Amino acid sequence: MKIAVISDIHSNLSALQAVLADIDTRQADEIICLGDVLGYGPKPLECLDLIMQRCSVCLCGNHDQAVFFEPSNFNVAAETACYWTRRQLEADTESPNRKKRWDFLGKLPLRHEIGQILFVHGSPRKPVNEYLFPEDAYSNPSKLIGNFERMNGKQACFVGHTHVPGIFYDDPYFEPPDELTEPFRYEICEFERAIINVGSVGQPRDRDPRASYVTITDEKMVEFHRVEYEVEETAQLIRSNPELDQFLAERLVDGR
Repeated sequence: MKIAVISDIHSNLSALQAVLADIDTRQADEIICLGDVLGYGPKPLECLDLIMQRCSVCLCGNHDQAVFFEPSNFNVAAETACYWTRRQLEADTESPNRKKRWDFLGKLPLRHEIGQILFVHGSPRKPVNEYLFPEDAYSNPSKLIGNFERMNGKQACFVGHTHVPGIFYDDPYFEPPDELTEPFRYEICEFERAIINVGSVGQPRDRDPRASYVTITDEKMVEFHRVEYEVEETAQLIRSNPELDQFLAERLVDGR
């Protein structure tokens, strides 16, 4: 059994298509999305349709929630993109998927469990909105300890939200994928708990513009993957849209 876990597509169709193609080559049995299908990017409808078609589970991200309800505590670029995305969903009156999209967004779950594994968008403690940053391992260890306590006995929790891939241990400690004992691979075991950030498909922020996701084999072996896609294609679509902040294009190119 192989599960692919993706997150934070952010309306980046080119990145999503490249990742799905890569997942297909790895013959994953199931795809789980940790949320934030929407926001920031230029192709919200197409991304939402693909996620509805390809994913067995999709969780609620803070941008998905903001589009469906109202953005709260968002910066100007993120808030503007949310309102623009909502207008695209509302304006597509001819599509047979229009009602399906709204129903889908309104029913997104906050968490999902498989055996000893928990899946959320943000954190075990606050599934939609809490950020777990790599530096928290050193500057705010009590925050991580509090989240490990809320895993309710699970051995591993998969998250997104910060767009930075890597693994938090309950020491606490953070390890990026290329610094793992076996680079880009981690084995879930009963002797330690881990919170695993899968990174972002559509807007990586670890200075690597390639899309990021993970696969899980037999609920045990985790492998991080990076996928090249036509970054400039998405960046140009943002630049040509006067209602999206131009900074959103430049950060894609820089992977920040």
